[in-house]
Amino acid sequence: PTTTTSSSSPTDIVVEEFNKTKKDWDEAYLQTLSHIQSIEQYGKSRSNDNNKESLPRLNGLAQDGLAMLSAAQFNLDLIIPQLPTDDHIQNAQLTLQSWTKQLQSLRSSLRNANLQAKANMRKAAQEERELLLGGGEESTARRRNLQTKAGMTSAAESITESLRRTRQLMVQEVERSGSTLMAFEESTGVLKKAESEYKGHVSLLMRTRNLLSTMKRQDVLDRIILIVGFLLFSLAVLYVVSKRIGILKLQRKVIGAIKAGMAGDPINNIVQVNEPVVPNVDFDLNLEQPMHDEL
Repeated sequence: PTTTTSSSSPTDIVVEEFNKTKKDWDEAYLQTLSHIQSIEQYGKSRSNDNNKESLPRLNGLAQDGLAMLSAAQFNLDLIIPQLPTDDHIQNAQLTLQSWTKQLQSLRSSLRNANLQAKANMRKAAQEERELLLGGGEESTARRRNLQTKAGMTSAAESITESLRRTRQLMVQEVERSGSTLMAFEESTGVLKKAESEYKGHVSLLMRTRNLLSTMKRQDVLDRIILIVGFLLFSLAVLYVVSKRIGILKLQRKVIGAIKAGMAGDPINNIVQVNEPVVPNVDFDLNLEQPMHDEL
C-alpha cells in the first residue's frame, strides 16, 4: 500500500512553528525598539505633554518586549534540534546567534535611553525653572498654567483620597460582614452539635428508662421467687419436723414396750400392748443403737 504525506506532518509543524517564532521575534523587536526610542526622546519637548506616555510606562512596555524576545529566543532554542534538515538547523543556529546579539544590544540601548531621558528631564526642569523665574508674558502664562495644573492636581488628589477612604470603609464593612457571617456559621455549627448531642442524650435516656423498667420487673420477680422459696422452705422444715417428732414418739413407745416384755412374758406382754403395732418391724435389731432419720 502507498502512503501519502499530509500537510500536517510533524516536520511541517516544526517548520511552521519556526516561522511563527521568527515572526513573533520581528514584531516584538520592532515594538521594543520603538519604546526604547520613545524613552530616549522623553523630556526633550514640552509640547503635547498630556498625550505622552509616562517614563515608567514606557520602561514597562520595553521590559515586556524584552521578555517576549527572550521567550522567542528560548522557543527557537527548543525548535532547532527538531528541524528536518541540516540546512534548517544551521540557519536556525545562525538566527539564534543573531537574536542573542540583538537582545544584548536592545538591553544596552534601553539603559542608555533611560540615562538620556533622565538628562532630558533635568535639562527640561532647568529650562522650566529659568522660564518661571524670568519675566515676560510667556513666563506669566506658564506660571498660570502651572497654578491651574497644581489646582487640578490638588483637586484630583483630594478626590482620590476621598475615594481611597471610601474604599477603605467599604473594605472594613466587608470584613465586618465576613466576620459576622463566620460567627453565624460557628453558631450554627454549635447548635447542630448541641442538637445531635441532645438526640444522643434522648436515646440514652430512653434506653436507661427501659433498663430501669426491666430492673424493676426483675426486682419484683426476684421478690416473688424469694417469698415462694421461703414458703416452700418453711413448709419443708415443718414437714420434716413433724415427721421427726412422730418417729421419735413411735420409737419411745416401741422401746418401752420391749423393755416391759423383757421384764415378764415377752409374748403376752407384746400381745397386750394396746398401742398399734408397726408392721414389718425387725426386733432382732440392736435397739440400743440410736435410730437415724430416714430423710
